[in-house]
Amino acid sequence: MTKLRWPVFGALVLAFGVAAAQTYPTRPVHLVVGFAPGGSTDVFARALAVPLARELGQPVVVENRPGAGSSIAADMVSKAVADGYTMLLSPPSGYSVNPALNPKLDYQKNLLPVTLLGSSPLVVVVNASSPIKSIRDLVEEAKKAPGKLNYATSGNGSAPHFCAALFMQLTGVDMVHLPYKGGAESVQSVLSGDAQVTFATPPTVLSLVQAGRLRALAVTSRERSPLMPDIPGMAEAGLPAYDLASWYGLFLPAATAPAVVQTVFDAATKAVQQPEIKTVLAREGTEVLLSKSPQDFAGYLARDSKFWVDLVKRSGITVN
Repeated sequence: MTKLRWPVFGALVLAFGVAAAQTYPTRPVHLVVGFAPGGSTDVFARALAVPLARELGQPVVVENRPGAGSSIAADMVSKAVADGYTMLLSPPSGYSVNPALNPKLDYQKNLLPVTLLGSSPLVVVVNASSPIKSIRDLVEEAKKAPGKLNYATSGNGSAPHFCAALFMQLTGVDMVHLPYKGGAESVQSVLSGDAQVTFATPPTVLSLVQAGRLRALAVTSRERSPLMPDIPGMAEAGLPAYDLASWYGLFLPAATAPAVVQTVFDAATKAVQQPEIKTVLAREGTEVLLSKSPQDFAGYLARDSKFWVDLVKRSGITVN
């Protein structure tokens, strides 16, 4: 029996990978989302699916796998067949935050970063009738009576919770956490007066700000967002060290062939820049933000993961 030499075997594997990329995709692609329909990540996925399908030449089916702060979806994709037909659209919670909160979650190493697609800061809001009119007022009021102000969030370990935790660390203030089951409930608590402030996603508060029921103090990015130009960034508001925005990224199973990864990268990069998706994302307060390459996105994620690990340690936030 003739043995196949390794150089020949390697060449055959490479040729197979190139051939697969040349024919990929030949059937529908599944875009997995770790949240229920209607949320910001789901809205992004459904907006992306149409132009992405055009670029790939095959239908893109959005598949909602909610639960465990999107860890279920991330774990599912990490264990999927690495053929390019199952991909994950995730914010920081799925890739960076949950493993920081629970080191036992090991799916990160089995996910391959493809590209960053968008970024969205949160908005710091108070009731429109509140005497607090700026971030400086909020800090002053909180320092005047430690533990008196309540801040509402969409849940323990959520993005708003971490935004508030970072705010308290940088300013040295002490506020009481009121966790709710979702963003709408946390915003309602500010409207009713149960909480004095919340760090909220743009879709949950912008219409209320425009209606004069809430007052926006700042966005959580260092600079103003071009999509919310009337709201100051944190540097302008007096906290230049504060810079925290949510992002959306695309992932494939780790063993996916490089040529297939490049095909997905190229298709997603073109798709997310289409006017139709930019319009949808703008309504959500999300700006298109792209990586130069999958390697560039991997470097971004290494820094992002370290940030979240450090923030979890400093804040002492835990999730049962």
